[in-house]
Amino acid sequence: MGGKRGELALLCCLALLLPLLSHGADMPLGSTLSPGSNSAAWTSPNSTFSLSFTASPTSPSLFVAAITYAGGVPVWSAGGGAAVDSGGSLRLSSTGDLQLVNGSGAVLWSSNTGGRGVSAAAVQESGNLVLKNATATLWQSFDHPTDTVVMSQNFTSGMNLTSGNYAFTVDKSSGNLTLKWSSGGTTVTYFNKGYNTTFTGNKTLSAPTLTMQTNGIVSLTDGQLASPVVVAYSSNYGESGDMMRFVRLDGDGNFRAYSAARGSNAATEQWSAVADQCQVFGYCGNMGVCSYNGTSPVCGCPSLNFELADASNPRQGCKRKVDLANCPGNSTMLQLDNTQFLTYPPEITTEQFFVGITACRLNCLSGGSCVASTALSDGSGLCFLKVSNFVSAYQSAALPSTSFVKVCFPTQPNPPPSSATAARTTSGVRGWVVAVVVLGAVAGLVLCEWALWWWFCRHSPKYGPASAQYALLEYASGAPVQFSYRELHRSTKGFKEKLGAGGFGAVYRAVLANRTVAAVKQLEGIEQGEKQFRMEVATISSTHHLNLVRLIGFCSEGRHRLLVYEFMKNGSLDAFLFGADANKMSWPVRFAVAVGTARGITYLHEECRDCIVHCDIKPENILLDDQFNAKVSDFGLAKLVNPKDHRHRTLTSVRGTRGYLAPEWLANLPITAKSDVYSYGMVLLEIVSGRRNFDVSEDTGRKKFSVWAYEEYERGNVFGIIDKKLLPGEDVDMAQVERALQVSFWCIQEQPAQRLSMGKVVQMLEGIMDLERPPPPKSSDSFLSTTTGTTGSGVSTSMVSTVASSAAPIAPTTSPNLEQEMALGRSTSARNRERVSRQLLSPQPYMTM
Repeated sequence: MGGKRGELALLCCLALLLPLLSHGADMPLGSTLSPGSNSAAWTSPNSTFSLSFTASPTSPSLFVAAITYAGGVPVWSAGGGAAVDSGGSLRLSSTGDLQLVNGSGAVLWSSNTGGRGVSAAAVQESGNLVLKNATATLWQSFDHPTDTVVMSQNFTSGMNLTSGNYAFTVDKSSGNLTLKWSSGGTTVTYFNKGYNTTFTGNKTLSAPTLTMQTNGIVSLTDGQLASPVVVAYSSNYGESGDMMRFVRLDGDGNFRAYSAARGSNAATEQWSAVADQCQVFGYCGNMGVCSYNGTSPVCGCPSLNFELADASNPRQGCKRKVDLANCPGNSTMLQLDNTQFLTYPPEITTEQFFVGITACRLNCLSGGSCVASTALSDGSGLCFLKVSNFVSAYQSAALPSTSFVKVCFPTQPNPPPSSATAARTTSGVRGWVVAVVVLGAVAGLVLCEWALWWWFCRHSPKYGPASAQYALLEYASGAPVQFSYRELHRSTKGFKEKLGAGGFGAVYRAVLANRTVAAVKQLEGIEQGEKQFRMEVATISSTHHLNLVRLIGFCSEGRHRLLVYEFMKNGSLDAFLFGADANKMSWPVRFAVAVGTARGITYLHEECRDCIVHCDIKPENILLDDQFNAKVSDFGLAKLVNPKDHRHRTLTSVRGTRGYLAPEWLANLPITAKSDVYSYGMVLLEIVSGRRNFDVSEDTGRKKFSVWAYEEYERGNVFGIIDKKLLPGEDVDMAQVERALQVSFWCIQEQPAQRLSMGKVVQMLEGIMDLERPPPPKSSDSFLSTTTGTTGSGVSTSMVSTVASSAAPIAPTTSPNLEQEMALGRSTSARNRERVSRQLLSPQPYMTM
């Protein structure tokens, strides 16, 4: 009996000691944690932190092994939050390896410390889980953070915090806080910011370390800094109490500072890195639109053409109800006002262009890989084309931008938010009285204005019955007619019949007072004053050529700027090359269009009193009359610049279209007539091939079409380049085709000096001049390459040679030695250096726009 009592007493003592062993005691080899209330937690000495299994936030039936602060706020998890079933466990194996094991026995995570001499595990009062032996710590959770950094924990530049698709790091050289989104091999940096200019501006750090101090300051230390610098202050900075402070990368992609009182299971936000949550990339998933409902961000879809990918979770993004692949040739662009498709590095370097809002929409519509675009209205002139598989949108009334998303026709915009009915019902009699007074005042002003017009303007020739005869006589004389906005509004029936849109505005069909059919262009972004605008109109109207669209007149009233052109029955060339009418243009007609276009541009460059650089040569600006004669439109709309001001003519002050811009636009160098030559070369290549030059596809090996076409030409495969709609059975003059291809390759050379003049283009197309074999359009000494040396005056040597070479054209019939040097890409040859020196010593004329 006595023996049994002794055993019972021993068991009771062990039962009392077991919880004590887990409170701050070292966990020996073989210790195990399991889900469920029967498994004791591993705790710190004062029970401030404990390691145990908690329910997974995404699936209540699964469990996560996590270190939590007193009250239940998690600060670290094994395996970055890997979840196990009820049969899983966290065990310290006999070899000293800490392992997270599923119920099936599969190891989901390991500390990889087996065989390194680990004898025990312990949770410290700081929240650090350590694996150690009798003398040293061999592994610690502070070196392997998951999504949280607590007080006294050092977060170095080599570490990462992760949460879903998001990651946080500290940049090694600058100490910047960096937030990235990654998915499917794509990484976007949407936040990269330093908070203390005393060190970020002039110092390169060696090993920056981020720390959350006990007083609420997020600080940065480094061997290059004399003392820690402040990154951010918590809003409760300096407050004391029994609390824990920490920073955490949340699942919504934002990096925040928190504080949590002891015993509380909730943390209070004290600071956030991204102040505007909707600017976090991917917050609302692919094709999701982030906006605000009061102060909280909400996720929705761009339009009724889309539906939520997961109705129970709007943050999972949206999908098209009809995929673009199911409506080939019937897609359109849905306009989203005050909306921006977020564009961050590295996308921002490859997707930005300087074009107008209309071109921003049309460029995306015509691009096979483009899914959406954003035109900024903040004065920068930027347009972002989204060609990635994942796009993230932000919508706010404060955003100065208009976006477009490609959908299958027809567009189905979201219904406007309903106005507040309560405000109307509570307005009462006072609101009704105010409305009547306002309407009465407006009606009175309208009556007064009508009376003034009746008495003073009714019998004026400009507005009265004589306007038709006046317009007819003025038009017949060749002078530009000055129309009133009211006349053009009436002639276009309220701008209802839209013919198309270009880089400078939309075009509408009009019937003038003398029954002449015309095309009226509403200009966008024209900031010139009245006098300057009239001077430019006079310059445009003074150009008369068979291959130029004639300007009939103009309107300049207040903010209204309109141009009236002759009507071109067959529309623009792009419809016959890429649209529904693509099979209606034979090769003889195409070649005639190419020659006619070249003649029109030659007239602008070489035969006008002032050389006019078009700046936007593309198929959309080549119009066809009822006999398919080509006429160039939109010329002269780029401002004519004094020759002395050519160095200030940069990309930010002119317009262009993706795929037709010459390399010098991107290099911020002077825009000359050779820039138009490059654009024409691209158009000529499209006339031959019947496909957009900037589209890439599998049949070109994902190469730019112009590069691929030159490679096929070098192989002798001219038939592979020709538009398939012309073959077989079409009477194609192969001599003309080869001549057109050679001219196009000469025109799209990267160095302006290597391109032909437009006069020589016409002569070579017509067979008057012989053609040399063109070098590759993309030479080894890239036009945009950075230089390694500078001249004594600090000017980049390659930039000097580029600018100098752009002033002195080189014909393709130069000496054999120089021709060979160009083909081999030897831009630093002795001959070129001598030529550059001569050009720099003698003034060179520049063409202006």
